[in-house]
Amino acid sequence: MAYRSRRYHRLAAGYDKYHLYPPTEAVGMVKAAASARFDETIEAVLKLGIDPRRADQLVRGTVVLPHGTGKAVRVGVFAVGDLAAEAEAAGAEVVGGDDLIESIASGGDIPFDVAIASPDMMPKVGRLGRILGPRGLMPNPKAGTITRDVARTVNEFLAGKIEYRNDRYGNVAAPIGKASFEAELLHENLVALVTELQRVKPPASKGTYLQGLSISSTMGPGIKVDVAKI
Repeated sequence: MAYRSRRYHRLAAGYDKYHLYPPTEAVGMVKAAASARFDETIEAVLKLGIDPRRADQLVRGTVVLPHGTGKAVRVGVFAVGDLAAEAEAAGAEVVGGDDLIESIASGGDIPFDVAIASPDMMPKVGRLGRILGPRGLMPNPKAGTITRDVARTVNEFLAGKIEYRNDRYGNVAAPIGKASFEAELLHENLVALVTELQRVKPPASKGTYLQGLSISSTMGPGIKVDVAKI
């Protein structure tokens, strides 16, 4: 069992852990609980009615949060020639081809939080699968990170686009902002995330799809949200 601080238990004691709170009320409660000495991240966790063992029920993609996450994102691009120049002009943190691939393959730093690749680079980028894959950084067509429109994609991630994917339990966890955000902005980001997950519901998923939703700050307890009121 994970260790929980006295502060955590004190905060948790103020909430009914079985009650489903309206979204706006839950956001306000999470903000009030975020009293650490740093700007805590606010995260949403959704329990989906999918079988994560089946390929036709996996949920993965990207969504643009209207107000971003509050985190500075470093975007890396595997491209050469004109596409490399476009990526650099768009503000990518690092751009490269064989040189960048070789640096990472030989144990060098991974200087990005999001990786984009032009289609022609993927046969070479594929050798980094064992390094980038476990970190969730491998370019993927479902996430829109394999593309020739590198400039637009770089701009979208810098503007607040995030990747999401279900875990082995059928949960999707994603940041929706910082505790310093106005409550209205956090709520709008939450709505954007839930709306996107509803949009990509796998046809093979049966029964209740959005089975649960909770939000929490980095150091605070989870608060259950009435997803029907999103």
